[in-house]
Amino acid sequence: MAEGIETVHPRGSAWHRWDPHIHAPGTALNDGYSGADPWPEFLDKVEKSEPPIRALGITDYCGIDCYVETVKRQKGGRLQGVGLIFPNVEFRLSIETAKGAGINLHLLFSPEPPDHVERIEAFLSGLTFPHQQEKFRCTRPDLIRLGRAFNASLVDDAAAYREGINQFKVSLPALQDAFNDSAWLRDNCLVAVSGGSSDGTSGLQGDGGQWAATRKNIERFADIIFSANPKQVAFYLGKGAATLDDLETKWGGRKPCLHGSDAHTADRVGLPDQARRCWLHGDLTFDTLRQAVIEPEGRVHIGEAPPQGALPGNAIRLVHVTDAQWMRPCEVPINAGMVAIIGARGSGKTALADFIAMGAYGVSERLSANSFLRRAAKFLKSTSAELEWENNERTSNALESLDAETFLDAPHVQYLSQQFVEQLCSSEGLDDSLVAEIQRVIFEAHPEEDRLDAADFGALLAMRMQAAHDARDRHRHALGRATDGINAEIARKEGLTRLVKDRDESLRALKVDREDRAKLVPKGQDERAKQLEEVTAAVETKHRTLARVQARIQALTGLQDDVNTFRTQTAPEWLSDAQDRRADSGLAEDEWARFKMDFTGDVDALLRQRLEQARTEAARLQGAAPRALSDSPTPDPNVPLVPPETDLSTRTLSLLTRERDRLQKLAGIDEQNARRYRLLTEKITRTDSLLAKQNMEIDRAEKADEMLKQLRAARTEAYQGIFAAIIEEERELAALYAPLHERIAIGPRAVKKLSFSVRREVDIDAWAARGELLLDLRKGPFRGRGELHKAAEESLGKAWRNGTAEEAAAAMQAFMDKHATSLRQQRLEDMPHLDWARSVSEWLYSTDHVQVGYGLRYDDVDIERLSPGTRGIVLLLLYLAIDAHDERPLIIDQPEENLDPQSVFEELVPAFCEAKKRRQIIIVTHNANLVVNTDVDQVIVARCGAHRPDALPEISYEGGGLENPKIREAVCSILEGGERAFQERARRLRVNLTEPAAGRRP
Repeated sequence: MAEGIETVHPRGSAWHRWDPHIHAPGTALNDGYSGADPWPEFLDKVEKSEPPIRALGITDYCGIDCYVETVKRQKGGRLQGVGLIFPNVEFRLSIETAKGAGINLHLLFSPEPPDHVERIEAFLSGLTFPHQQEKFRCTRPDLIRLGRAFNASLVDDAAAYREGINQFKVSLPALQDAFNDSAWLRDNCLVAVSGGSSDGTSGLQGDGGQWAATRKNIERFADIIFSANPKQVAFYLGKGAATLDDLETKWGGRKPCLHGSDAHTADRVGLPDQARRCWLHGDLTFDTLRQAVIEPEGRVHIGEAPPQGALPGNAIRLVHVTDAQWMRPCEVPINAGMVAIIGARGSGKTALADFIAMGAYGVSERLSANSFLRRAAKFLKSTSAELEWENNERTSNALESLDAETFLDAPHVQYLSQQFVEQLCSSEGLDDSLVAEIQRVIFEAHPEEDRLDAADFGALLAMRMQAAHDARDRHRHALGRATDGINAEIARKEGLTRLVKDRDESLRALKVDREDRAKLVPKGQDERAKQLEEVTAAVETKHRTLARVQARIQALTGLQDDVNTFRTQTAPEWLSDAQDRRADSGLAEDEWARFKMDFTGDVDALLRQRLEQARTEAARLQGAAPRALSDSPTPDPNVPLVPPETDLSTRTLSLLTRERDRLQKLAGIDEQNARRYRLLTEKITRTDSLLAKQNMEIDRAEKADEMLKQLRAARTEAYQGIFAAIIEEERELAALYAPLHERIAIGPRAVKKLSFSVRREVDIDAWAARGELLLDLRKGPFRGRGELHKAAEESLGKAWRNGTAEEAAAAMQAFMDKHATSLRQQRLEDMPHLDWARSVSEWLYSTDHVQVGYGLRYDDVDIERLSPGTRGIVLLLLYLAIDAHDERPLIIDQPEENLDPQSVFEELVPAFCEAKKRRQIIIVTHNANLVVNTDVDQVIVARCGAHRPDALPEISYEGGGLENPKIREAVCSILEGGERAFQERARRLRVNLTEPAAGRRP
């Protein structure tokens, strides 16, 4: 280990640049380093590499001389920034590629055993190459002899050594036997094979694929593939042509792809092709390389820069607790990735989580009484938590601030305390907190500009649905008007016969009354009787005309009242309501003033003009009030008031009435008959008016069929409009939950069990039950309860539930066409026919039984009906996979509560692995699966000392990564199932662990 750089860091795993395949000066083949002493230039290049190289795999052919020299130079003061140097011994297999080159195989050895140099040399000496009935060992003297055996002219030992190495080939079975025979080798050596086409397994091509099995055997034996080709990287992670199952059964599991500069000259040191640098996540120890074999996807990256995890402003680097003598140390480094805080019960796990959350303003005055901060409050009166963030900012918060009346700082973390999780996962109560939290996340996933300035999800939902609800109300109102109109037209049509009969009766009565009135004129007065008849008829006509004018006056006066009511009540109320409902429109007061409604023209002047005209006309028709004959300026009763041959229609009602009275007396009608004559005349006038109305009603009834056609079309259009509004509601809900759909689509397998459904909830039972109340169920096609339901389900159910607006309207029309006769056959006899028809029409076209329902489901079960344990899974998936827009650190206290270990592994581990790529996650847990199978970046082990009277016990915290054997040992000893979790992971990844706390190679 180099001085000045920590190879095992308490913050755990971090991305470091590695060059696992680099040749140093003096490399046995193709040594391109120049100068009397090429080492200083080589070392300078490594030390000045940018980004800096922190781990070196010193490669040489069939030996480790260059590695030994590099370590010697480091001990002499060079390469102080390099934390790990390990030997990489390169061989050529006896198997050749299509281009005639031997497959390059690398043995990467751990430098940790103190005697590793001697053990490696001993192992190499055991490898042999047969030639000319002699076996040559992999040692310098034998390789020199082998070189001269091939070329006797080679006098120089160095040249003979190079030729010997060039000829020395290792058989795959021999290497496999060596690993089988040596536990030390299995524990301290990883095998890498080149994936290239010239000297790697990709070069094993041939017609018919006869090299396929050989290639798979080599790659199955290897732990690592040396390749930076993106397609090969994806392939060996199970994201290419081969599935994960294929890799496990045929290749022995997933393989990490590593890449180095393969430098043989100074100008190539630390400069891999296309800047495809190699990054490993972990400490600067060989164990990190072992962990990369176990977890290749999360531990290895090939690229110009390492993956970007949580942003610096959203990652905590360190927590410092002031005035906490009981805490050792009082500063705890925190990894920017995924952190697991473990320990025995009561060891202080939750205490650390509480302090981190407190320092980030993630707890408030509503903190549960069961929290550490509340229970230990009397010992923490002057305690505060200070956080240092990756962007060098600091936040701090004192415990006393939690009891302040106001808590102004916005939370810098999302803290799911154990009590908060229990509350959200409880299945009791109608107020579902989990659903509300999901809606909050969805609301915040919408861009600010799409939130319509709404305060929360409920407000946004109401605003987004308002237009559809208004449209549905409008169409429902139009449907009601059309239904009322249809009922009225049916009533008119069915009343036509009665109207004709009543009209004929009026005509008969009118004829009789006129004949009776004529009989009241004495005989011999034929001429005067004729005059009397003409004047009387003129009076009746004038009465009717005057009645129409007076009706017009009344209508115009009523219209004036309507105008006034609209201006003083209706329009102001509409404007006030619009301002309330559309308060977010941003309109100023003067702009709202433009919405004040009035009539397009001067209706006041128009109405005054028409009223004046009508009153003038009434006065003209009426004329001067009739006077007694004694008051007449022409007292002679024999002098006519209306000259002969005068157009009587031009005379006033008053004058005509006086002329009628004069003629009655001249005709010799006595006082009694005159009274009867007047009464008959009044009756005839009334009958004549009635007859005019009857003729109008008959004319209207005769047009009922045409009106019914129009009204039924309007009813169908309104019915279709209601369903169009329902579909618009569905669209709005789908748009509102679009962020959830997007996250589900790209999330891990467990997330895909989440679903959001918008569905029409159709209560056919209620609709049919309402209809059955209007039918006689003792007869007809719908005899007995349930038959109407069957017919509705058959004809309407599909369209109601899933059809378009047009399909719903067409289905109802088809239902009417098919069953109208049957419905009439089963009419209730004790219900008036028109009332029954009206009720049936209202029932048929009712839509109250069709509502838009929506909800969240997990594994096809409504969230509200899930068990607390499954609701816990949903809650964690919400924050891990759905809440992608929240990049704050996520702190969770014991997320595995109420979950069985299998659920944790299958449902949550993939979600945690994906989420830690974008946000910092800190979990307090006693579940080994969440620590081991998520390959956490840091484990913080909490330990609690003995109880101390009236004081907190001493609590210590120790951190490190899973590549740290000491940390793995703590995981195994503290967490229930820890050792089993390591073994299960090894079994799943086909890795052989000889010790539970180690990550050994197969």
